[in-house]
Parts: sequence; C-alpha cells; structure tokens
Amino acid sequence: MISRWCSYLALCVVTACAADSTSRTADGHPDLSGVWNGAANPRVTSSGDKVGLILAAREGTLVNFERDNTLMRRADANKPVYKPQFWEKVQQLDQNGNNEDPSYSCMPLGVPRMGPPMKIVQTSTELILLYAGPQDTYRIVPMDGRPHTPLQELDGTWKGESLGHWEGDTMVIDTIGFNDTSWLDIGGYFHSENMHVVERFTREGSTLRWQATVEDPDVLIRPWVMNARTLRINPNPKAVLEETLPCSERDLSHLVTKEHH
Repeated sequence: MISRWCSYLALCVVTACAADSTSRTADGHPDLSGVWNGAANPRVTSSGDKVGLILAAREGTLVNFERDNTLMRRADANKPVYKPQFWEKVQQLDQNGNNEDPSYSCMPLGVPRMGPPMKIVQTSTELILLYAGPQDTYRIVPMDGRPHTPLQELDGTWKGESLGHWEGDTMVIDTIGFNDTSWLDIGGYFHSENMHVVERFTREGSTLRWQATVEDPDVLIRPWVMNARTLRINPNPKAVLEETLPCSERDLSHLVTKEHH
C-alpha cells in the first residue's frame, strides 16, 4: 500500500513538472523566444468554439480559403461596439471595403490587426517581434521601464509606440501613438488616433497565448477584447521564417464584388 502511494506521488510530481515545462531566462521570466508558426487554434469565436480552418482546408471543405475565412470572421459575434453616431460610418466603410480597406491596397495591417508575431527574439531589455506577410513587418519593444512619450509629441504610425513589462508570467505590451488609417478588422472597423492597445503574451510549455484589448473611448462604447489566439512553437531549433513575396497591387481596380454580412 505504501509502495503504491509513493508511486502515485512520484507520478504526480512528474506530471506537475511536465505541466510547468515552460522555458525560462536567467532572470526567471518565461522565454518567449522562438518561431511560433504552429496554430494550436487558428481562430476561436467569442463562444469559445474553435474554427478549424486548417483542418477544413485539408478535408477540402473550404472551396476558397480566403473567402471562407472572411465569411467566418464576419460571422464571429465578437465585434467592436461603436457609439451610435459612428455606425453609419462603419457601414459606409464596410460597403466600400474594396476601396476603403487599407489592406487591399498593400498598406500595413497595423496593430492590433496584424495579430501575434511569427517569431520572437527576447533579450533582457527588449523584444523583437517578426511577422510574416507582404511587408515582412517587425516591431522592437523596449522593456526597460521607460515611460511612454507624451501622446501629443508622437507622430501617429501604423504600429504606434510599444513598451513591454512583465505582470507575473505574462508579458504585457502597451501601445499608443497610432494614425487613424488602419482598421481593427474587416467590416469597416476604424479607430481614432487616441486608440490604446494592450497585448498579453502568456507562454505555457510549447504554446503561446496572445490576446489584445482595444481601448478607444473616442469612438467605442467599451473596450474591445479580441479573440485570443494560441500558437505552438516550432520544435526545430534551426527553423527560420521564409521570405514572403512583396505586396504588388494589381487587382484592386478589377474588384467588382465583395462579401457581405
């Protein structure tokens, strides 16, 4: 009986250690470095249901991946809620999305629409975030405790001014100083220059959970908490990000239809 109980305790210890197998840096923080190009959940709706885009594509149930992905995103109930006086603008932008959506004319997606990075390089003082896409975008995020530049002194940009800090085992990236050109997502979801974005990165073992919260009291009734995305690390220590083709707009003038709600 005692032997069986000791075996049970040993199993529990091994299981607990396996559950807390998150790599850590010398200062004790989770190590976020790596190539995070495996999707543990390609997209999760506000109700928590996983939309298996990759699985569906493999099974041949998605006739047009880009179109069907757009339809699924439109069907997602988790949307930013605008003040009443701005809904007409949202609808007009959506109806003219082929011309108004900046992503259709090779403009950057911007934060937070660009989502989580595909690769992270972590040092003791900064994070380097690398993204795969037509612009091969990158971000350099200081995490040395410096304060934000006063908003009135910042020139609005697509990615804003990002600063990182740790809250327990979660890396929090706080970003201000945007232009008002990018969209939050398809559907005409615009924002103001006073948008404030908070991203949270939490590593658990071989997975990385990313979630962003958008605060924009100029146009939104309440903060919009975007759907979390969970990525899986590439176990190959020699994994690299492949160079993507540059964006060259040739189709915009030929678009004659769009996907509606």
